[in-house]
Amino acid sequence: MQAVATPLRDQALSLLSARAVRERALRIRALCEQGKLQHWRIDASRLEAVADYVVATIFDNYPLLNIPFHARWRHFTVGGHDRWAALQAKARWKDTAEQARGAFDLVIVSVLLDAGAGPDWRYKDARGSVLTRSEGLAIASLDMFAAGAFSSDANDPLRADAERLRDLSADDLRRGFQVSETNPLVGLESRAALLNALGRACLDAPDIFARKDDARPGGLFDHLAAQVSGSIGADAVLNALLRHLGPVWPSRLSLGGIPLGDTWRHPALLTDDETSGLVPFHKLSQWLAYSLIEPLQAAGIEVTGIDALTGLPEYRNGGLFVDLGALVPIDASALGETHNVDSLFIVEWRVLTVALLDDIAGRVRARLELDAARLPLACVLEGGTWLAGRRIAREKRADGSPPLKIVSDGTVF
Repeated sequence: MQAVATPLRDQALSLLSARAVRERALRIRALCEQGKLQHWRIDASRLEAVADYVVATIFDNYPLLNIPFHARWRHFTVGGHDRWAALQAKARWKDTAEQARGAFDLVIVSVLLDAGAGPDWRYKDARGSVLTRSEGLAIASLDMFAAGAFSSDANDPLRADAERLRDLSADDLRRGFQVSETNPLVGLESRAALLNALGRACLDAPDIFARKDDARPGGLFDHLAAQVSGSIGADAVLNALLRHLGPVWPSRLSLGGIPLGDTWRHPALLTDDETSGLVPFHKLSQWLAYSLIEPLQAAGIEVTGIDALTGLPEYRNGGLFVDLGALVPIDASALGETHNVDSLFIVEWRVLTVALLDDIAGRVRARLELDAARLPLACVLEGGTWLAGRRIAREKRADGSPPLKIVSDGTVF
């Protein structure tokens, strides 16, 4: 049964968009520039230096400016070995649609497992490489996928079935991610709970996720493909993720019965409706939307309006601005403290990161004499800000840790 539209539901749904993320980030930036935020100020004189640092990072890694999109697929090529391509070469998919379903299965599961691993976790792959953080999480999830850990059918391992995801245990992830007392992974139980919730969400919405009786995350490909005629907007991909995978996220804020996902409170963001004080980010959902672009393209579906998505407010992008002095805490001692995700300190840092990523993208394009069509934000993130954030973190701290300390439950960052 289709939900009845009400003003409150419409207001809630308005927050489930990249447009809302960007619009509210710009409003918070304006408040910051007026000195109306409690925890952060912007040092605009440092933005040119940030842009220079990002451009230098781009040329170090992509001297020909052949920058791919920011997506989970980049992590599968760590060490110069494209593990996903190798896996595809061995697969027995009968057509591009079946390949796309497999790609959707993998990347949706992998992104949900991609929250911060913590500084002490390591993963050793079959090649003997020892990997950490996002790359380690990516390869661990890919190895589990390749081994059929997410499939209910031993004869068809390269898939993720809803019933299997629903029943996956923390012990299953512990084994797959090589977790032990001496190799701890932050938020292990929360990660398992996310996959359980993903399985339930797929089973509860067979019209979205199932072809016949095989409910799976990859069913979302067929749902999207059935609604387009050759092309689809990136914002439509994100909208589908936010609406249909909304129940996956832990229960935080909701409005009109709609779970708002990665949305938090800030009292300075005032509106004249029930969304007043609410600041959306949808970081993992947007990371997933970016990561679904290539499987859609490989299936012959053009993805348009990629710059409708925003920058991702996480450790590397946000840490870049802190480490280079563009974002300055009003109380410097706060950087030595540990903060909860819902604290105003972290909410302000994240929302200002979104606004400043658009700013830096414009400055980077001007330096490279490229427009947004030739250098979309997805490429600025991949070639520049994310790598630059990691690079400056390593220059400033021996362990490459971010400049902020955040309590993570494995479901936000």
